[in-house]
Amino acid sequence: MDHVHHFSAGAVTPALSYLMSCLGCALGLLSMQRARAHSGWSRRGWLALGAVSIGGTGIWVMHFVAMTGFAVDGTEIRYDLPRTVVSLLVAVGIVAVGLTAVVHGKVSWGRLVGAGAITGIGVASMHYLGISAMRMGATVDYNVAVVVLSVVIAVVAATAALWATLNVRGIAATAAAALIMGIAVNGMHYTGMAAMIVNTLSERPGAITGVDAAAFFGPLAMVLGVLTALSLLAVGIGSTEKEIAEDLWAEQQLRQLLGERADKD
Repeated sequence: MDHVHHFSAGAVTPALSYLMSCLGCALGLLSMQRARAHSGWSRRGWLALGAVSIGGTGIWVMHFVAMTGFAVDGTEIRYDLPRTVVSLLVAVGIVAVGLTAVVHGKVSWGRLVGAGAITGIGVASMHYLGISAMRMGATVDYNVAVVVLSVVIAVVAATAALWATLNVRGIAATAAAALIMGIAVNGMHYTGMAAMIVNTLSERPGAITGVDAAAFFGPLAMVLGVLTALSLLAVGIGSTEKEIAEDLWAEQQLRQLLGERADKD
């Protein structure tokens, strides 16, 4: 395993991947706070933003930014683009399922744990699907025990994240929760990477097809990071969940008052 390097670019990739994860999770938490205060299409819109933020930026982008620091001696590494895109859809889709499961009504612990298990297994599936998209002059096996550990971490992290979307209020608490979620997501990723057993081929491989990680994911991460940060700023300075609820209550009271006056007339 000494020919495998998880931090070939030094501290840059883990630091950047952690930052992306925290930004995505923070925006997702704020989006869920707004989703709880709305209904109908407004709620669906906030849920969609939450799923894209957590699943897309917080998990998927984090994963592939971290992968730009992964290297194997004697071979270049490229990625199968269709499979990589599928992994993005899996990440966003499974997070959307989890968020939808807990946003409606009072959530029991059984429902929370069930949604966390489904979401965690989905996140782990995205991770290993992303790994399978790698194209290099080597084969990959896995330490099953460490794979199981990574899935357990993913399930625990997902359950905690869903709990946070239900209970976290305020900017300070949201920031703290996002920092913790970032640690959990990165912990799951690097545990999953530790499960890999890379066997370099004895013969020189042919041309390796696919997209280059640094050339593709670097600019993509930069664009998504800026968009996420701007969205986070916009949502953060907007109306809070409490203010939205108060506005809705005032609107309902006004409609009721106008209705009573119309009845009297």
